[in-house]
Amino acid sequence: MSAKPILYYFDGRGRIECVRWVLAAAGVDFEEIFVETREDYEKLLKAGDLMFQQIPMVEIDGMKLVQTNAIMNYIAEKYNMHGKNLKEKVYIDMYVEGTTELLGLILSSFFLPEADQEKQKCLIKNRALNRYFPVYNKVLGKQDFLVGNQLSLADVQLLYAILSVEEFHGDILQNLPILQAFKKRMCEIPTIKKFLQPGSKRKPMADAKYLDTVRKILLLK
Repeated sequence: MSAKPILYYFDGRGRIECVRWVLAAAGVDFEEIFVETREDYEKLLKAGDLMFQQIPMVEIDGMKLVQTNAIMNYIAEKYNMHGKNLKEKVYIDMYVEGTTELLGLILSSFFLPEADQEKQKCLIKNRALNRYFPVYNKVLGKQDFLVGNQLSLADVQLLYAILSVEEFHGDILQNLPILQAFKKRMCEIPTIKKFLQPGSKRKPMADAKYLDTVRKILLLK
């Protein structure tokens, strides 16, 4: 059994990119086994490895974990990025749920008909500026990190969300100097800085080839 976590997913961001981010921020190297065909996926199903018949799956510490937030929480807990007490943990979880919702809008946008994609991009901008970013902006106006004034899963997920929204709207932070400063600080953390460099296991934005692969494997129209 590998001492490194093993990530099972498509060769792209999708629902597992946030797991890559938290592992990278914790300084943990990992391996990846890409699900590239329907046969690869069915092999995992037949082995009984997918509790809810879905990927991603992460093999870590002798377990085969599914459900993205559960995976992230386990990793964060293991590497001291999930708060020092119950109150801190629940705030981290709330902040992560917010960014997960925003990232979900981005993820779903790639699978929409082309005619609806521009509308979705507008929705992403609206939700970022009027629902999600103001929450984080307020907290970070008082401290450098979201919870406990130390790096947590919530900070890592927020940085990933900011960078993802910026790929659609490059000026999204133009009136949010506090979040600009947060982004700059986060990008200078050595483990995160390394993950942002070319050649890391960070995945690019979904392209047509990736989307076609996912549709074929999951039998999507």
